[in-house]
Amino acid sequence: MILHACVNGARDVAEHPWLSADETVVAQDAAAAVDAGAAEIHVHPKDAAGRDSLAPEDVQRWLGAVRAAAPGVPVGVTTGAWAEPDVSRRLEAIGGWTELPDYASVNWHEDGADDVAVALGRRGIGVEAGIWDAAGLEAWRVSPVRGDCLRVLVELPAEAADVVRSHAEGLIAHVAREEPDLPILLHGEELSTWPALDLAAELGLDTRIGLEDTLLLPDGSEAPSNAALVRAARARLPRP
Repeated sequence: MILHACVNGARDVAEHPWLSADETVVAQDAAAAVDAGAAEIHVHPKDAAGRDSLAPEDVQRWLGAVRAAAPGVPVGVTTGAWAEPDVSRRLEAIGGWTELPDYASVNWHEDGADDVAVALGRRGIGVEAGIWDAAGLEAWRVSPVRGDCLRVLVELPAEAADVVRSHAEGLIAHVAREEPDLPILLHGEELSTWPALDLAAELGLDTRIGLEDTLLLPDGSEAPSNAALVRAARARLPRP
């Protein structure tokens, strides 16, 4: 199992002290998360106002800071439509990246997912297929590039613990039927975060944890850092 640290996400920077518009602050916590046991980092580059950005200069700054703080650790970024709703401008931004992530997530329920995946592939960037729901699953299922993905992210919304298993196992079964050799990373957000991580541990799937997905430790107390979340996650996962 691989544990990713998803260190900031699209959250407002005011939500937590480690959710900063300063890339060096987030990179410091990302490095601490690696020291705590995370094998890879997922980060959302920000502009000066703290908004998610795909702009080449912002991606370069953030990747540079994270890689300087955690050298040799694979780093991925988002391509979420909320960062750039216009597909043509999203593709233009990706084409202009001067520092390339190891991989990038593509939400297949969003317009332009196939084109974004192709643009990433042309630049040698791995594609993580984000599958949130039936619509995204169907769009990915008929995609001509689905088999070229690095992995599939089965991503659960903030839902009650008692529906996590049925929701996750349904999506996982469909993904495995279409592309049985693709790795799957299972994760939740907010209410579903820790139940999804426990289910990933049970099923032997890769997973992730971090302030993007939850601000809370398993006992409901506020997490002081990404590193604290990673330590709590490691305690619930099988030993390597």
